[in-house]
Amino acid sequence: MEKTDASSAAAVADAKISSIFIYPVKSCRGISVPHAPLTPTGFRWDRQWLVVNQRGRAYTQRVEPKLALVEVNLPAEAFSEGWQPTKTSYLEIKAPGMDLLKISLCKPPKVSDGVSVWEWSGSALDEGDEASKWFTNYLGKPSRMVRFNAASETRPVDPVYAQGYSIMFSDMFPFMLASQGSLDELNKLLKEPVPMNRFRPNILVDGCEPFSEDLWTEIKISQFSFQGVRLCSRCKVPTINQDTAIAGPEPNETLMKYRSDKVLRPDKKQQGKIYFGQNMVCKESLTEGKAKLVKVGDPIFVLQKVSTAAEAVA
Repeated sequence: MEKTDASSAAAVADAKISSIFIYPVKSCRGISVPHAPLTPTGFRWDRQWLVVNQRGRAYTQRVEPKLALVEVNLPAEAFSEGWQPTKTSYLEIKAPGMDLLKISLCKPPKVSDGVSVWEWSGSALDEGDEASKWFTNYLGKPSRMVRFNAASETRPVDPVYAQGYSIMFSDMFPFMLASQGSLDELNKLLKEPVPMNRFRPNILVDGCEPFSEDLWTEIKISQFSFQGVRLCSRCKVPTINQDTAIAGPEPNETLMKYRSDKVLRPDKKQQGKIYFGQNMVCKESLTEGKAKLVKVGDPIFVLQKVSTAAEAVA
């Protein structure tokens, strides 16, 4: 493990944040924002909503690629520190051929039991019949929309990787970081370049070498300390064109040739996985206090790193 000193005033940033993305409804489109408040489960509003089937099981793009075409909007002020919704604050949802769906940001009264996403199951707040009808019509199968019930439920991150952290409806961790350099490097190998929305990061950084984020075990963003806890293994979602909802073989086919565990981690247990991005947690997200905003343009200082991807946790 290599340590670097970012404490001196003359320290040069290793990268900077070029974009921040929030995905309020799991598997639907993200929102690019200039800044985002930190909360104990990640950025505020990230994966707070979920579309489920009649058994309460999560729909994702893996089985419902049409979710890629669902646009989501929140009021711009929703990303300001300390903002609270009023009766006229809405989550707005659009999709091709569908009317605008408005979901009040005030807490819905009804609770749905038996909601599940991957390893977790519990109760969630049900967004009501109008939202249910909208997603049922759009997907062509019985659906309901639910909101994570932070008042009664906790979904812990796997303590093997990060102890004491929790998430809402994200896959496994509160944050996923990727670099523009990594995407540019991948696109050199592809016949048809792909945009970053295939990989759905929360934090996009620029100004570092391709795949240097693989090595980051601790970084500082503004005054906040983020730990890189596990390389992000990729499912089939990167193969789904986010503008058409049509899947193809790339970029996963190319990633398998140079970003697989066989290539990056030949001495470790082989699981046929491919990696792009780094999953992260933030120490300060767990403590009380104000002014916890991460902003586009914030410099990134690498405090600790491993020397090869084979040494990184995956």
